[in-house]
Amino acid sequence: MPSFAMRQGMVEAMRRMLDLGLSQGTSGNLSVRSGAGFLVTPSGIPAEQLSPDDLVLMDFDGSWDHPLAPSSEWRFHRDILAARPEIGAVVHAHPPYATGFAICGREIPAVHYMIAMAGGPTIRCAPYAPYGTQRLSDFALDALEGRSACLLANHGMIATGPNLSKAMWLAVEVEALCRQYAIALQVGTPVVLTDAEVAETVERFRSYGPREKSA
Repeated sequence: MPSFAMRQGMVEAMRRMLDLGLSQGTSGNLSVRSGAGFLVTPSGIPAEQLSPDDLVLMDFDGSWDHPLAPSSEWRFHRDILAARPEIGAVVHAHPPYATGFAICGREIPAVHYMIAMAGGPTIRCAPYAPYGTQRLSDFALDALEGRSACLLANHGMIATGPNLSKAMWLAVEVEALCRQYAIALQVGTPVVLTDAEVAETVERFRSYGPREKSA
């Protein structure tokens, strides 16, 4: 069974998403791998009202036993965790700059070396599909191939990580990159790094990111 600490950490992450401007209202959801299944935020519960007991434990066959229904986006949470064993947590949000580019159906090119945090020279934008559908999940998996983050057309963004801390860190960094790109487009023509330059940084980033402070 998921520990109380895991559940509390997810509740705190949902509230932090609001504080950081990554989500608003009841938008945004999280999942964390737990044993043979995964824990996911429920549908329709505002982050400020969420409690650890509200989180829904699901099996990879899509079943659950909880008074609350899981997030309507549970399919892509399930499918990402099932297809990518190195991923331990998935963050989905609707931050303004990332969503703005998603509304335009535009991928993010390598305009800053921090693009390497997502695993390659672009952050892809998956085609549009209605929320909560298997088609959206399939598109998201394709966009995440060889990547740890993507945009969802006319919708929002997904960030992943080996744990929730790193997935949240990546979500914040992706939104920052999208904001920088939006500003650069207003200033002039952004200079795009080469694939080789990004590949070098990807290698250097394998040990980069938030770390737990040792006691």
